[in-house]
Amino acid sequence: MTASPRLVLASASPRRRALLHQIGLPPDVVVAADIDEAPLPRETPPELARRLALEKLAHVRDGLPGDFILAADTVVGVGRRILPKAENHQDAAHCLKLLSGRRHHVFTALAAAAPDGTQRVRLVDSVVAFKGLTASEINWYLDSDEWRGKAGGYAIQGRAGRFVRFLRGSYTNVVGLPLFETANLLEGLGYRVRGKD
Repeated sequence: MTASPRLVLASASPRRRALLHQIGLPPDVVVAADIDEAPLPRETPPELARRLALEKLAHVRDGLPGDFILAADTVVGVGRRILPKAENHQDAAHCLKLLSGRRHHVFTALAAAAPDGTQRVRLVDSVVAFKGLTASEINWYLDSDEWRGKAGGYAIQGRAGRFVRFLRGSYTNVVGLPLFETANLLEGLGYRVRGKD
């Protein structure tokens, strides 16, 4: 008997794995795609997200033929400016000051491949607006350490949720993986999504 194709998540992000579990799509295999995530000169936030998702997909797909592969990358942008994944207090404080009182975009590019080699890409854009932040609010958030490793220096599902005065689009996209679009993308490639007739 031939084994069913597995679902491989090309990301070591615990948030993405938890989100997939939440909707009954637990990955069978998780593989970290170790790629250079530095933006190219004049690359826009959506272009960066799309390129990185495709690079992650290619990096993992070649070693796992015959499986469904899902890759994703999330980029936070203010205008054409790409905000970093905050690795220290200085990065996080810089991001929060830029986001204070402004709208920004959270782009997640989804790239998926089916066992037959069919490949699809989808870009999801959510718009988020922060209230104007005081210095004490920024310091309170920095003390939480929730920002560490997060695109744009914040996690909407934590303390930063109290800063959000407006959100248009997918909430789970801002958390790290747009679930509606992910399920539809996989289903369109032939992956059996549970809960469907």
